[in-house]
Order: sequence, then C-alpha cells, then structure tokens
Amino acid sequence: MDYPCNMRRLLICLGLLIAGHLALPAEAFAQEGITKKQQEKIQAKNGKEDKKAKVRKEKEDRNRHLSIQDKETRKRIKRNTKRADRNGMHAHRDPWPGRWFTRRR
Repeated sequence: MDYPCNMRRLLICLGLLIAGHLALPAEAFAQEGITKKQQEKIQAKNGKEDKKAKVRKEKEDRNRHLSIQDKETRKRIKRNTKRADRNGMHAHRDPWPGRWFTRRR
C-alpha cells in the first residue's frame, strides 16, 4: 500500500507509541498504595470492630427474644441457664433424686 507522507509518519509515530507503551513494566502504571504493615493494621482494626458488632447484635437479639417471652418462660430460661453455667460446658444432668422422683413430661 502506498500511503501519503503525512499518513506514513503518523502510522510510524503511533506504532512507536504503542510499542513503547507495551515495553514498560506494569508496575510503572501502578499508584503507590499503602504498605503491607498498614494494611494488616487496618484489617486487624476492622476485625475487632466486626467482632464487637457481632457480640452487640447477639446481645440485642437475646434481649429481644427474652422480652417476647412470658414471665414463666423467662424464669425457666433463667433457671436452666444458671444450672448450665454451674455444670460448665458438659451436658447437664439433674442429680439422681431429681431424676428419680420428678414427673417426666
């Protein structure tokens, strides 16, 4: 193909510009961001805030649940929670006289 002189010059300049652009490393275009240490610090802070928010939400949900219950149910929940706290994380069992001499439902 025969291009006019100005068009040829334009194509050569455009080709050199594209070749120069492709030859540059990708890091040359990246903006300088925050350091890894700063990023970890921010993530730790966000993690703490998320944990606090989760605890706060659970507490609000528990209080809302209790407010819906009637008085007898709240008393039963409180009694069973105390018994569970006394016995720890293991499955609670009533003492043997209570198991023998109480009516089962």
